[in-house]
Amino acid sequence: MSPIAVGGPEFFIGTSERYVALMRPEIDPTQPGVLLAAEQAGVSPEEFAGSGDTWALMFDVDGEGGGFELPGARDTEADGFAEQLQQALAAGEPFTAEAGNFLLLDARPSGGDWEVTARVTPPEGHDDDTVRTLELGALPAAELAADLEEFRRSLA
Repeated sequence: MSPIAVGGPEFFIGTSERYVALMRPEIDPTQPGVLLAAEQAGVSPEEFAGSGDTWALMFDVDGEGGGFELPGARDTEADGFAEQLQQALAAGEPFTAEAGNFLLLDARPSGGDWEVTARVTPPEGHDDDTVRTLELGALPAAELAADLEEFRRSLA
């Protein structure tokens, strides 16, 4: 099967082994992989690709991960969360930032890095309602700032 490219705004916090990602996946329904997968699933390519307006939160800790959709979440809320993070990072003091009731980040400066802990709470009614605390480790301050700026640009 052809690979399916996924675009859309996304903000990853962490490393390849431990992360939290806030994203709004967008899939082009004209991709060959989408056409084939839609045919095999017995749905239209547009239905298979989805609307591209639903936010999701994904997480992973050493290969054990999951995620959930965030119905009703809007771009303005994601941008507000990113702006809150930018301001907190610029202040250089320990902080807590919340994205709705599903993600809470605690961070404290450590040299040129930020030690970040994420608390992930699935929405009510989700199959797995386990609240998870993820130690994301020391993340370079400059990379976090650049990633936030890129994320906000992708929302504009």
